[in-house]
Amino acid sequence: MNVLIIGNGGREHALAWKIKQSSRVERVFVAPGNAGTAVDAENIDISISDFDAQIKFAKQNNVGLTVIGPEVPLVAGVVDAFQAAGLKVFGPDKGASQLEGSKAFCKNILRQAEVPTAEYQAFRDADSAARYIKDRFPHEDQDVPVVVKADGLAAGKGVTVCHTAEEALIAIDQIGREKIFGDAGKTIIIEERLDGEEASVLAITDGQTIVTLTPAQDHKPAFDGDLGPNTGGMGAYCPTPLLTDSMLASIEEKVLVPTVHVLKRSRNPFKGVLYAGLMLTNQGPKVLEYNVRFGDPECQPILMRLKTDLVDILEATVDTKLIEIGPLDWDPRPAVCVVMASEGYPDSYEIGKPIRGIEEADKLDSVKVFHAGTTMQGNQVVTNGGRVLGVTAMGNSIATAKLQAYTAVKQIRWEGAWCRKDISDKALG
Repeated sequence: MNVLIIGNGGREHALAWKIKQSSRVERVFVAPGNAGTAVDAENIDISISDFDAQIKFAKQNNVGLTVIGPEVPLVAGVVDAFQAAGLKVFGPDKGASQLEGSKAFCKNILRQAEVPTAEYQAFRDADSAARYIKDRFPHEDQDVPVVVKADGLAAGKGVTVCHTAEEALIAIDQIGREKIFGDAGKTIIIEERLDGEEASVLAITDGQTIVTLTPAQDHKPAFDGDLGPNTGGMGAYCPTPLLTDSMLASIEEKVLVPTVHVLKRSRNPFKGVLYAGLMLTNQGPKVLEYNVRFGDPECQPILMRLKTDLVDILEATVDTKLIEIGPLDWDPRPAVCVVMASEGYPDSYEIGKPIRGIEEADKLDSVKVFHAGTTMQGNQVVTNGGRVLGVTAMGNSIATAKLQAYTAVKQIRWEGAWCRKDISDKALG
């Protein structure tokens, strides 16, 4: 069959690379793709938001399965559009995608499902949110253990972890008054700050059966030691030793299963990737947020290790036959993904910087360089985003996988390139 992937990031390059390995697949198209998907698949110049053009292309090119990568088209209803056109598409529909599209919706579902999560309040305007902070934390020197969030999609950046009232009020001002996240900030969420280690548990579900993938750990803050502003993710590794088999079984029972059941009861049945961002607290795992697609950069190390044919899994999900997929087959070696970013990210940055050394890095043993923010200028790969590359490597241990990933990173150069130096160190500690 032919497969169409919607998106242009590192996740979509990883999906194209893995799907291309299936014996059942003839051609893989990526719309719009990047410089990496141009090598591992075929790029199609169609925007992620142009559903009509995507559907027309799928029909004209005998596409048997379309896979939606990013959250924006999912929340906008791309799956509904493809289904209405009679096409097979992997991903949750518009209703179920509100689990990521609205943090208030997500919190309501978590409450109904009795899934452990942080206490929260939702505010329609900045004034009432600011008044809440000032009334609850009247003393200037007291710790303010809250997280301020924009309700809608903000590319992973609409979350501020606060320790002082000033930090909380600045975040409220940016979201509610300056509108730095646009309509995503129409509602402001203030929730208690949870302390502990973060972990990511991704599961694929057809609304009846849940297949849990190996747990990963993302690194959201920009700088080493988890300092600096939140980003879309500066690296990830899997599996993470933070979650034992018994803890993973408990998360399936107390988090994933109740969520899927409540969505079904609320007439938002979920089919696709259910990604639970968890905080491992002293009281046990609590859900920070849900995403409704493969994480980026978690997708890269997870798919690097997956040996089961991904197309079989995706198609079984669409056909509600996931129960027929046996236990997944994994490479026993851990994988580490290091994100190389543009100077200035996650704030403003320049694009169009020529990149050197990708081919040399790709030639290293057990290394794959996944492109995220790249494009072609003539025959030259250049930067085209904030997170530019996801340099991913496997090794016999997390330490050797990390070493191999950073060995590959050293092969790659462009003006202003940078990365965190401590991806996966939490596992080694």
